[in-house]
Amino acid sequence: MKRSVYKGFTLLMLAATLGLSACGNGGANNGEANASNAGGNGASNAPVKLKIMWQGADIRHQAMLKTQEVYTKLNPSVTFSPEYMAWDDYWKKLPTLAASHSLPDVLHMDGAYIQEYATRGTLEDLSDIDLTGVIDDKTLENLKIGGKLYGIPISRNAQGMAFNKEALEAAGIELPKKDWTWDEYFDFARNARAKLPDGVYPISDTDTWDFYQYYQMSYGKGRIIQEDGKKFNLDKDLFMKFYGIHAEFREKKIVPPADMVSAFKENDPQADPMASGKVMTRGATVGSVGALEQLMPGKIDVVNLPVGPEGGGWAQPTIFLSVSTDAKHKDAAKAFIKWFVTDQEAGKTYGTNFGIPIYDEIYAALEPTLQPKEKLGKKLYDTSIDKAMPFSPAAAGWTEWVDNYKKTMDAVMYGQKSIEDAYNEISKSGNAIAEKQAAK
Repeated sequence: MKRSVYKGFTLLMLAATLGLSACGNGGANNGEANASNAGGNGASNAPVKLKIMWQGADIRHQAMLKTQEVYTKLNPSVTFSPEYMAWDDYWKKLPTLAASHSLPDVLHMDGAYIQEYATRGTLEDLSDIDLTGVIDDKTLENLKIGGKLYGIPISRNAQGMAFNKEALEAAGIELPKKDWTWDEYFDFARNARAKLPDGVYPISDTDTWDFYQYYQMSYGKGRIIQEDGKKFNLDKDLFMKFYGIHAEFREKKIVPPADMVSAFKENDPQADPMASGKVMTRGATVGSVGALEQLMPGKIDVVNLPVGPEGGGWAQPTIFLSVSTDAKHKDAAKAFIKWFVTDQEAGKTYGTNFGIPIYDEIYAALEPTLQPKEKLGKKLYDTSIDKAMPFSPAAAGWTEWVDNYKKTMDAVMYGQKSIEDAYNEISKSGNAIAEKQAAK
């Protein structure tokens, strides 16, 4: 997901079959016992090379590569052909691979995109995988699409905010507090502006649909995209109020100028809004906040997103490992995923680099050895969970609208378009897509 400061962010899903034990006891025998059948071609111990693809920061890449090394040591007949990249590059490449039927055996899926890829027939149904005792039935049921499970969650995720505690305290600014309201969030920005030096900003500007949606949902007006994309629901009064406040903030230099916002790149030491010292707060998820803590050790803290009468933000699994319908080794792919999500040796290797492990036994085994950056993700989850609303990604067929929303609000941010015109354009295109989807 995106260059924006506020992402609807990522974690992983994992699954597998072939009788692997659901209780992650870290035993190498579990992996070895199933490797002989992992090829899916009926040949015992036949060599298998699994193509696997994922996205994220370098720290996640290294964790994933090391986990694959461990699996191959336990299962010498199974090796990997890995490919990994940053968020934006990953989601730009995946549609091309899907169109050419060349998706890898195992691939990272995100809650924002999995429905689109599942409904297009590019992902295997993994409902037959037994995860009893690993993931609760309610969570799995909530993640099903059309009654089928197209990815297995490997971690718990939540959306919140990180803030530069050290710098805010040094400037004498009151810190964000759990369950702060939207009004308190905006007042924090106004008050902090007076105490921060020129060129340093309390919050960033925003141009993405999902961050506005948090605001709309928190006031009880519901999701923007409803009924699997067949209904469009953009509340004009809230839209005008939300972006009107941001227009005020641009005028008063409470948020950074548009060209600076456009150049931000999360988790880049020089271009990250917080790590660069330009902005005091930014959106963060359980999976991403550790990378930020690594860039700014000991300087940051976390809080949930601002809340309204209906709550605020979200907390649930959003990252999966899926198996593509193009996979040449589907059974082997499932076996690897099952091992990944249930085995303590696997969990010890990847740690919390994909967020808080979905399997409680893995997290319990990790907890005594966790570093501050890893505990920060758990703190964000615990802070967010009680007020969390449902995770609400765009439905299939809405990718172009999401991109156009950002382009339209970029034009507003640069002063090239009025908020009223932006609302009219976004609403017109959204209603057109909803009508088209409903007619199918």
